[in-house]
Amino acid sequence: MPKSLFQEIIFTILMVFVMVYALICYNMSLAIGDLSNAVFLGAFKELLIMAPIAFVLDMLVAGPLAKKFTFRLFNPAETKPIFLILSISVLSIMFMCPLMSLAATIIFKGGLLQSEVVAIWIKTTILNFPMAFFWQLCFAGPVVRRIFGVVFGRK
Repeated sequence: MPKSLFQEIIFTILMVFVMVYALICYNMSLAIGDLSNAVFLGAFKELLIMAPIAFVLDMLVAGPLAKKFTFRLFNPAETKPIFLILSISVLSIMFMCPLMSLAATIIFKGGLLQSEVVAIWIKTTILNFPMAFFWQLCFAGPVVRRIFGVVFGRK
C-alpha cells in the first residue's frame, strides 16, 4: 500500500489506467454489440477524457471515503492486510462506479439536457458495476499492487 502522497499518486495513476481503459472497452463493446480490435484502439481516445476525471474523483472523493469507512470498520493493527485491501477496493468500486457512470452519461450519452438522464445514469451504473467489481478484485487490483510492489518494494 502507498506510504506517501507521491506513492499514492503513482498507485492511483496505475489503477486509473487499468480500470478506466477496461471499462471503456467494455462500454464500447456494449454499445456496438461486439468486441473487436477497433474497440481496443478507440478506447484510447476516451481514456484521454475519462482518466483525468477518474484520477480526480479517486484522489479527492472515492479514495478518502473508502479509507475512512474501512478504518472505521477495521483496526489496521489487528486486521489482516487482505481484509483492509478488499474493503478499500470494494468501497472504492461502490463510490467510483456511480461517479464514473455519471461522467460517461454526461459526456458520451447525451448529457444533462435530456429527459432520461437519471434513467440512463442508473442503467449505466448497473451495467458497469459487475464488470468494475470483478475486474478490480480479480485483475486490476492484484496486477497494480504487484507492479507497485516491484517498483516501490514490499514491507
